Amino acid sequence: MEVQSITRNVRMSAQKMREVVRQIQGLPAQKAAAVLAVTPRKSARLVAKTLKSAIANAENNKGVRPETLWVKEAVAGTATTLKRVQPKARGSMGPILKRYCHIKIVVSDS
Repeated sequence: MEVQSITRNVRMSAQKMREVVRQIQGLPAQKAAAVLAVTPRKSARLVAKTLKSAIANAENNKGVRPETLWVKEAVAGTATTLKRVQPKARGSMGPILKRYCHIKIVVSDS
């Protein structure tokens, strides 16, 4: 049985998020949480929060024991980008892209 959790519009680029998300794909959910707990990155805290939510969804909504869960899919996709400008020399301007991403984690008991 598959259960998912999605965190939307996280204020971090998907490229930075994917480095952490790739570490937990295919791991047991408890071990993935342990890996994220010792990873010293901001993105690890956000992914851990989403993983914890997916485990809670499986436990409370579907009645699955957390010890049997595996991370089947973990994806970080791009979201909207805020576009700002920075004044530059001689009256021109340069773009500033404030990127956002979505985190999707699917856990399964088989």
